[in-house]
Amino acid sequence: MTTTDISHRSGFLAQGNVYLPHLAVIKKIIDETCDTKTFHLNFKDDKLQGEFTFNSGQFALFSVFGIGEAPFAISSSPTRSDHLEITVRRVGRVTNALHRLGVNAEVGFRGPYGNGFPLDLLSGKNLVFIGGGIGLSPLRSLICNVIDNRDKYKKIDIIYGARTPTDLCLKYDLE
Repeated sequence: MTTTDISHRSGFLAQGNVYLPHLAVIKKIIDETCDTKTFHLNFKDDKLQGEFTFNSGQFALFSVFGIGEAPFAISSSPTRSDHLEITVRRVGRVTNALHRLGVNAEVGFRGPYGNGFPLDLLSGKNLVFIGGGIGLSPLRSLICNVIDNRDKYKKIDIIYGARTPTDLCLKYDLE
């Protein structure tokens, strides 16, 4: 078996078999809607937790052991790095298994993957974010990053809707 250095990936310092997941622990669960939850996670390895970086717009593969693995957008911002967040709608085998897990349960993490949003190209511009229902989750990382670096951008508008008010996710961020 060969090992690969994947430290080029957004500064994520990981060496070893890229197919083996890192262990993450669920620290908090927020019920967003009747079928959607946000999971706050920390890596079990403190060194990895301290070194982990990602870009807004990247995703990762999360696994529930014995069930499977699925990709989810990282919904937390790299500017707020004390934990990692994903927002998950219950629609399939892996997402149903994630929803059955509780605080302190362990999940697998592989990533981050993708290039993320080109923040340098957005600097000095007016920004409009449009999302619906759970579609706000992948944008949340970028929105929080932009807000945390407010001086780099002009006007910021967020257009967000859902079928019903009870289907709105991340309401606490919108208030």
